[in-house]
Amino acid sequence: MRWLHTFRDYDSDKSKDGSTAMKNLLVIGALALLLIVGVAVYLGFGSEQQTEAVVDAEPAIAGEAVEEQTEAASETDAESDEAQVVVEESAAEPEEDEQPILLAQADTTAAPQNWQFSEGQHYARMVPSQPTMGGADKIEVAEFFWYGCPHCFSFEPTINAWAAEAPADVRFVRIPVVWNAVHELHARIFFVKEVLVRNGVLKNGEDFHVAVFTEIQQRGNRLTSEDSIRRLFERYGVSADVFDRTWKSFEVDQKLRVAKDLGRRYSISGVPAIVVNGKFRTGGAEAGSYDKVPDVIDELIARESQR
Repeated sequence: MRWLHTFRDYDSDKSKDGSTAMKNLLVIGALALLLIVGVAVYLGFGSEQQTEAVVDAEPAIAGEAVEEQTEAASETDAESDEAQVVVEESAAEPEEDEQPILLAQADTTAAPQNWQFSEGQHYARMVPSQPTMGGADKIEVAEFFWYGCPHCFSFEPTINAWAAEAPADVRFVRIPVVWNAVHELHARIFFVKEVLVRNGVLKNGEDFHVAVFTEIQQRGNRLTSEDSIRRLFERYGVSADVFDRTWKSFEVDQKLRVAKDLGRRYSISGVPAIVVNGKFRTGGAEAGSYDKVPDVIDELIARESQR
């Protein structure tokens, strides 16, 4: 029976030890659970604080940025104001050494001219201006004429006297009109004369020019055929062969084309007519008489010289 009692005591001790172990495990588990909960609570509390800190910090940062931008803008405006003030002060109060910048201007202080003749009454202005026979180095005065025109013949002494006293910067030229076949014949006479004078064949071109006028206007020789014109040139020492070659030359044909073109450009409808530098046109009717034409020419030259 002793062994049974011993077994019971052993079993009782064993039960006590198991109960104690169980209690220890429960205590350890409870402590572990409390530790876990505490850690979790601690972490959650820290996260909220960080969030609140971030939320609280953002307005502060934004406020600081706005203040910095405001201060920067204020500084920029202040600098701009200072720059404007500097410019205004510089413009208002230049230094003694500084000189104002002056733009080039046309000289409008020239004394006004008391012109005797007026546009539209004593002469016409051609718009636009037209080319001239010669270059632009001189003011060109051109007389349009026809050998068969009695007014042109009467005007010869007047225009010749003016041309003899013309200023050095003026070029006087004669241009025959080319309106029909007879005009072309007489214009060709004039240009053949020019070529032969230049080549030294015809000695005195002005004498021959007057001779053509005299032949038609006073002697009644109308010079309406090539034969009659050839005979006139032969009287002044030009052989028939030289005359024929020159009469049909390309140079004379070209001069005729230029004369015809200028007459059209200048709107020449009557002769004698005067054109000054391809810009002004006048004549006896416009000037009031042929004796007044030289005065109109001189005034138009003066106008052209002032441009």
